[in-house]
Order: sequence, then structure tokens, then C-alpha cells
Amino acid sequence: MKKDLISIVDIKEDLLDIIDLALEMKRRRQMGEMYESLKNKSLAMIFEKPSTRTRVSFEVAMTQLGGHALYLSPRDMQLGRGETIADTARVLSRYVDAIVYRAYDHNNVVELAENATVPVINALDNVEHPCQIVADLMTIKEKKGALRGLKLAYVGDGNNVAHSLMLGSAIVGMNFYIACPEGYEPNEEIVAQARKLANETGAKIVVTHDPIEAVKDADVIYTDVWVSMGDEAEKEKREKAFKPYQVNIDLVRHAKSDYIFMHCLPAHRGYEVTDDVIDSRNSVVFDEAENRLHAQKAILVRLIKQ
Repeated sequence: MKKDLISIVDIKEDLLDIIDLALEMKRRRQMGEMYESLKNKSLAMIFEKPSTRTRVSFEVAMTQLGGHALYLSPRDMQLGRGETIADTARVLSRYVDAIVYRAYDHNNVVELAENATVPVINALDNVEHPCQIVADLMTIKEKKGALRGLKLAYVGDGNNVAHSLMLGSAIVGMNFYIACPEGYEPNEEIVAQARKLANETGAKIVVTHDPIEAVKDADVIYTDVWVSMGDEAEKEKREKAFKPYQVNIDLVRHAKSDYIFMHCLPAHRGYEVTDDVIDSRNSVVFDEAENRLHAQKAILVRLIKQ
């Protein structure tokens, strides 16, 4: 039976194994070993939103695994001319071994998955960004040696990245604190889902409006852009609301001295984070970006070869 990755919760039982597989794949690559376990497999990638890391990491991942990736823009497909998502899913399932979909609307990703007979991977929508979080958790384990019991402080918008990071933290037993302005909190249903998962692993899920409370004694500090794709009309309003939530030297002093700083990128320097934080010795943002490649490989192998 095929398995999809629409929410990070879809791989709840496999998450730790996927992280370990990603770390092993990275080690093998550094040693110059070939790992072509998806030889002659093909991946379709539908991207409604532009991307650097997600597109490149998936394409290179398939190449390194011995397979082939096809980049598909909706304007170059019949999908952009009125073909239904369901019919697109049925057709692509006859050609490829998995589909990656980066969409504006979460419901469209769900519909594609419901009608595809091959695995569908959510490469970001307006609700979640699960592939990013697999790479994030991989990076934290790589740098800290473990996940359970650590404190992760997310400062900024309660967006799709925050949702998946909260759920992922709960699954692996990591304490998750999110500080955001009033009106920009994460989705209440997702918070409730995360707290239910956290009850099983002993993790804490805390939503606050105080960035210092979130960052105090944190092992990891994470932020994202204040204005995501689709929020451009609210740019001035958002920048004003989020200004007190900038991750700067004054704020990170409240964390543990060996904290690591993370950002899913692209970063808007001088807004959500200052140069002296993102370029500091505590910053792991480029290791985190690299790990998208290895996390993507692990996800593809687990879903396609199951």
C-alpha cells in the first residue's frame, strides 16, 4: 500500500528511522560511496511556487539515487488549462514512481494524493512544510547528538514551517516554544494535535507572545521570514507587528551559550534576523540547507521502496 507525506504526522512511526537514514546517506556521500537505490525510477515535481532549495535538493537527490526528476510548472501542463487535479494525478501515476507537489492550497495536495496511485510528497503548502522539518530534525540530531528533551524556540510567524516543526518536535519528544505577535499564532487545531502527540513523548508545547520566555535556556533558536509567499499585501503591517520579534544579539543572549541558530531560508537579513546572528559561530543555516538534499533522499527511498 502506497504511503504519502502530506503532513509530518504521516511519517510519525518512521520519522526517527528516516532521520538516521539521511545521516547515513550523508556520511556515505562524504566517503564517496554510491547509493543508487532508485535506479530507473522517475519523480514528477509540480511547483506552483518558486523554489531554490526544495527544487534543487529533490532533483539532485533523484540523480544521486540513480533516478530521474521532471520539473513541471502548471502553466506548462494541462493542469494550467483546466484539467482537474484528480485527472492529473491519475495520468502522472501511469508514468512516474512518485509525485512532489509544491502548492498554494493544502486541499489541492490532499486531492492529488487521494487520486494518485503513487506516493505524493508535500513540498510546501499553506499549512505544512514537512520535508523541511525532516532536514531540520536531522540537523539538530547531527549537531546535538539527540532530540528528546531539547528546547527549541521558534520566534516569528505561526506559519506552515512552524506547524510542521511543532508537530515534528512533539513526535520526537523535543520541547517546542513559539513566540509570535497576537493574531499570528499557529493554527489552533494543529496546536491541539501537537499537544496530543507531546503527551505521548513527554514534550512541552508552549505558545507565547514573549520572545524572551521562548528563548530562555533554548538549545535551538529558529525563525522564518515575516512575509511569506502570498502575504505580500500585508508587508507593512506584518513588518510592524514582527519588529519586536527580531532574532538579534540581545535576544539570543537568553539562550544556552551553545545554542544553534536555524532558518529555513531564504533569510531577509535585517528583518527577522540580524547579520551578527545568522553569520555567527552558532549558526548552522547552511548545514541545514545542505541537509535538505540528504533528508529528501531518505524520504524518497522510504516512500518509493517500501
